[in-house]
Amino acid sequence: MGIEIEAKLKVDSLPEIERKLGELGAEFLAEQRQTDYHFDDASRTLTSSDRCLRIRRQSVGGNQQFFLAYKGAKESSNFKKRQEIETEIKDADSTQSLLAALGYEKVFTVEKTRRLWQFGGCHVALDCLPLLGDFVEIEGPDDVRIADVQESLGLARVPHIPRSYAQLIKEEMDRRGA
Repeated sequence: MGIEIEAKLKVDSLPEIERKLGELGAEFLAEQRQTDYHFDDASRTLTSSDRCLRIRRQSVGGNQQFFLAYKGAKESSNFKKRQEIETEIKDADSTQSLLAALGYEKVFTVEKTRRLWQFGGCHVALDCLPLLGDFVEIEGPDDVRIADVQESLGLARVPHIPRSYAQLIKEEMDRRGA
């Protein structure tokens, strides 16, 4: 069990951030295609209590991995901070069947392209999402390191977005009447 601490920032230009990461000597880790399948019960117990249960399909090159994750409700913090339990799974279909047997159904899907970097003791994810555009997520061990990386990238004045991508997509779909 761990605690996830991250800053999510809406940006206009991922190439500009990527250039800055290169100038700073950051290490490029991978380009990933991620599809997140969110699950909840019929009463939407998880969603209504700001928790998340998901299966992630992650493709890197020709290789696929699957992860099952639970995220607890956000804690009071300068950044998005919450309990996270994640484990790699071998069979996503069987895991989905297990979740269905426990009363959880797939309620939402989020797709994104992610370019992942390592810098300043943090993971820096450059995310591109349909409907939403470009984001930077800085995940690290504590608030100080995350703030330092945010400042190094010239993003110190960019406001943090506490909502998940799933919440942001739902809001955008509602706004568009879709």
